[in-house]
Amino acid sequence: MQTGFSAVAAAVLAGLAALIVAGAGPGLVAAPAVRLADLPKSQADSTVDVELVLAVDISYSMDPEEQALQREGYVAALTSPEFLAALKQGMHGKIAVTYVEWAGSADQRVLVPWRVVDGRGSAEAFAASIAEAPYRRAYRTSIAGALLFSADLFKDSGQRGIRRVIDVSGDGANNQGAQVDHVRDEVVAKGITINGLPLVLKRPNAATMDLEALDIYYEDCVIGGPSAFMIPIRDRTQFKEATRTKLVLEIAGRTPQARVIPAADTEPKAAPRVSCTIGERMWQQRWGRDFN
Repeated sequence: MQTGFSAVAAAVLAGLAALIVAGAGPGLVAAPAVRLADLPKSQADSTVDVELVLAVDISYSMDPEEQALQREGYVAALTSPEFLAALKQGMHGKIAVTYVEWAGSADQRVLVPWRVVDGRGSAEAFAASIAEAPYRRAYRTSIAGALLFSADLFKDSGQRGIRRVIDVSGDGANNQGAQVDHVRDEVVAKGITINGLPLVLKRPNAATMDLEALDIYYEDCVIGGPSAFMIPIRDRTQFKEATRTKLVLEIAGRTPQARVIPAADTEPKAAPRVSCTIGERMWQQRWGRDFN
């Protein structure tokens, strides 16, 4: 019997055929049918369905096994039948994608530059470039830095997407650089959606700066924009399944019902359930000095 995340992921992936035929699958929010004539001129001139930045955490809090699983998750997702099926259902049947690794506020690198993925061959080539790149780890965690760096990449994608999405994954809270929720709002104001894949794998203790409520932190302080969502990973066995589910949803333009973030919320924003500066304060308490 499937429970928890596995059941949700199974429903999402099993419902992909229904999504393709009817516009929505189990546990999904259907996006309205889109025609080029109905889009604003800036989007009607689009060349791809999505411009997608895959931004992955390589800070030292990520142990080597987590790093490997994270990368393997994206490699497997990009070549999965579910992803390829979702890709072909887009208006253009292709996306532009780049893969970025990040750590501290001044440490972001493009591992695989922008490429157009339009089918199995280009997807496998992109995935192979990720798999073949050497691993590295670096100091500190700046989600804010990753978001600013990723947002700036869109100007050089060489394509115009109907949607622009940053897919950020990591296992810790922002502890360096600008305040993450302020940066989130700045990026979302540019028409970019931020989705999250928080790795909630470690139980906090006095010697670590792991955050037990990392999924809530991501939901309240990191993700945002049109139909933003996040999928937490709570067990190492979920890496590939969660990454595949998330990528399929992003390409298909759908969201899990429980994770919808309004694109333009006219109501006053609710106070975050966890402080958006908790990572900085944990760093300051742990090391007894300023967090920047």
